[in-house]
Amino acid sequence: MDKNIEILTLRHQLTVLQRQIDQPRTTAADRAFLAALLHQLPRLTLRRLHLIVSPETILRWHRDLIRRRHADISRRKRPGRPPTRRSIQALVLRLARENCGWGYRRIHGELAALGIKVAPSTVWEILRAHEIEPAPERDRQTWAGFLRTQAHAILACDFFTATLLNGATVYVFAVIDHANRRIHILGATAHPTADWVTQAARNLVIDLQDAGATVAYLIRDRDSKYTRAFDAVFAAEGIEIVTTGIRVPRMNAIMERWVQTCRHELLDRTLIWNQAHLLHALGEFESFYIEHRPHRALHRAAPLRPAPEAINDPAQLDRLEVYRRDRLGGILHEYAHAV
Repeated sequence: MDKNIEILTLRHQLTVLQRQIDQPRTTAADRAFLAALLHQLPRLTLRRLHLIVSPETILRWHRDLIRRRHADISRRKRPGRPPTRRSIQALVLRLARENCGWGYRRIHGELAALGIKVAPSTVWEILRAHEIEPAPERDRQTWAGFLRTQAHAILACDFFTATLLNGATVYVFAVIDHANRRIHILGATAHPTADWVTQAARNLVIDLQDAGATVAYLIRDRDSKYTRAFDAVFAAEGIEIVTTGIRVPRMNAIMERWVQTCRHELLDRTLIWNQAHLLHALGEFESFYIEHRPHRALHRAAPLRPAPEAINDPAQLDRLEVYRRDRLGGILHEYAHAV
């Protein structure tokens, strides 16, 4: 009895609202809900209900709903070649980025050698979709790429100046190994004559021979201190001289970065009494640089010290004992675990 009274009340309220609204507005969700709920009722029953729309409209909404559903299914199951797996797409892009000289057919051949079966046109479509240029446009040797690929056989050298306490200027000659960041300070002089620079080159060649190093290139700038005799020392050992561009210090960036580090961490923080004091300080800094100081290019290792293993023991982390070793009167600090 109570339910019938409630239904009659709701029907009367709906009739009152329909008299006030000429054309009710329904959303797509409203139409889908009404069509799914009422389409199974007989047409006569629909006519007896006090609906905001006609029964024909409800049935049309249901037909549209079914039509869209079948259209979605047909689109999901459309005929043709299935999409390429994401893992294969990622591998195609990796091969293209790691091998600038490979075109889509060369990449397709490498995939076939790996047992991955795709069409050459598929590889071409993947490269085009990710805006990767054809091989002739990508196969350009950049200076940075040259340094990365030849780092194991490259040395770089440069002169930099240091000011003594009496105001005199001393020229320091240093060489760095691109592969392991090993620094060689070959000497310091107030007058870098051609004979002095040539003898420094001979000393470097002897050190390389003793270490068994294989060097193919030496990067230097166009300073007049480098004479033909200097270049001849390296040419006799099969080392090619690569000169940087005029006023392009970035072509010798690793050496320039070391000079900046030496100034910031040593020369700008101490007073240099004389040339002997300068050589002593530079020798200490060279040992500190290659034996202790971590390098980002070496994954936080030093040239002569491998990267330490991470501490995973919580108990050991709770009782850390680290001691400090001072170099040059405390200008340089080295930290290590207490034994």
